[in-house]
Amino acid sequence: MRYVVVLEGDAATNYSAYVPDLPGCIATGATIEETLRLIREAIALHIEAIQRAGEQVPSPTTRLTDRNLQLSEDAIGVIEVAPVVALPA
Repeated sequence: MRYVVVLEGDAATNYSAYVPDLPGCIATGATIEETLRLIREAIALHIEAIQRAGEQVPSPTTRLTDRNLQLSEDAIGVIEVAPVVALPA
């Protein structure tokens, strides 16, 4: 599974990332690379927590071309990423 990730911020403060299809799944870091590494880990942990709770993992539905994707003026990029570890469904 690949999820859309919205990346915001700048080097003067920090960067943050969130996953529109996984509410509450966020990460922050000092660099873009660190933030992307951390959001991949956060996605894997978020999915694991959902599975442990016996709930259905939301399928990725947001697409890079989704016109309904609302970005703040701080958004610097939107990419697709997969979790660090592939977890069984």
